[in-house]
Amino acid sequence: MKLTVKEVITALHLEQETKNDDAIVTNVSFDSRKTTEKSLFLPLTGERDGHEFILNAQELGASASFWQKDHPVPEGVEIPLIYVDDVLVALQNLAKYYLNKVNPKVVAITGSNGKTTTKDMVASVLHSEMNVVSTFANFNNEIGVPVTVLNMETNTEVLVVELGMDRPGQIDALSALVEPDISVITMIGEAHIEFFGTRDKIADAKFEITNHLREYGTFIYNGDDPMVREKAEKVPQRQVTFGFEDKNDIYPIREASEKTTTSFEVNIYDDTTFELPLMGDYNVNNAMAAIAVAKEFEIPELEIQEQLKNFEPTKNRTEWKKAFNDADILSDVYNSNPTAVKDVLTNLKKVDVKGRKIAVLGDMLELGEQSQAMHEAIADYLEPNEFQEVYLVGPDMNYLKQKLSDKYDQSNLKHFDKDQLVELATAIKADLQPDDLILLKASHGIHLENVVEQIQ
Repeated sequence: MKLTVKEVITALHLEQETKNDDAIVTNVSFDSRKTTEKSLFLPLTGERDGHEFILNAQELGASASFWQKDHPVPEGVEIPLIYVDDVLVALQNLAKYYLNKVNPKVVAITGSNGKTTTKDMVASVLHSEMNVVSTFANFNNEIGVPVTVLNMETNTEVLVVELGMDRPGQIDALSALVEPDISVITMIGEAHIEFFGTRDKIADAKFEITNHLREYGTFIYNGDDPMVREKAEKVPQRQVTFGFEDKNDIYPIREASEKTTTSFEVNIYDDTTFELPLMGDYNVNNAMAAIAVAKEFEIPELEIQEQLKNFEPTKNRTEWKKAFNDADILSDVYNSNPTAVKDVLTNLKKVDVKGRKIAVLGDMLELGEQSQAMHEAIADYLEPNEFQEVYLVGPDMNYLKQKLSDKYDQSNLKHFDKDQLVELATAIKADLQPDDLILLKASHGIHLENVVEQIQ
């Protein structure tokens, strides 16, 4: 980004005169601690009011700041202030202006599982041929998406943006902001069912990503799901499906998963084997979505092959690590839901290890009234001959513990409260052997990443 304060004022249709309106902003920041030279500071209101930190942002180099009109200006503010009614709305409107100015192609991705990994794969594949900017970390909401847009370089050719949600209408607003050329739905699961009630309503909310898909755009989705196919019939734009069933446009004709890699071939390319630095057939689905996007941009298949083999997934998504004693850790601690847990357990069963397989599972959050049944259902995917030790964390995992108590010996089935992470890590370290493989998976609110750090 490279805008003058005057251009920002004009873009937002504001009527004000501001000192130093020729000052240049090259990035945006809503965290004063991470403000850099020439930042446009965004004093958003959350647990704390960002306006309180204007002097800190100024000290760290901010060139200008939005300023909500109902806030008094403290002494010592010397940078230009751009007065707005609502900082968040101003951020979104400026992002819309800047996106139209740069005018990249936009790939928007959502889904109950796999959207971040798919975003990483798509960005990597397209980067081989074009200037690409993609969503950083989990910047996928009404703040993160416009921040991603505004931190694009002016030579960006493709924006790959992840759209998240926790309520109806959220993806509609985000898709209205970015107006995708390509919309992707990875899959529909039970994540956030607490807020939606049914999987059908979750699907309706995910389908909002097509509401503002450009007229000549392309809708790419997992065609294995009959409900998704049915809803897709109402989308008028061109469609491409992927999945494991051969009725899809893209499907695998061979797939083999190892501990840290997965290889596969697809029907649309002859004699080309794709390799991923990840385990799991669910990642083949993510890769097929990326291949579908790559074909829309006419990326050569050898480039797709090379980029998928070497792409780097976002941190805390199925990362292999080493424990203090060299045991293998599979860390997947950023989010969790029933489909994701079942997928990773199913795929880990195929992995050969010299020692034991140990599962550490924390609560799957935002499941509402269905939480007990969905936690209990995980019992079907855990057997003592496949996962010899099971550690469970959080109140809802008590339901799973009760379900497992008939087939697991009490010494191999342990439960911890979510505030007992230190005790959990201590117990794991006392139990873990060098030849073991240990999986840690939970919703981010359980904070199993702290346990991963302690056992490394």
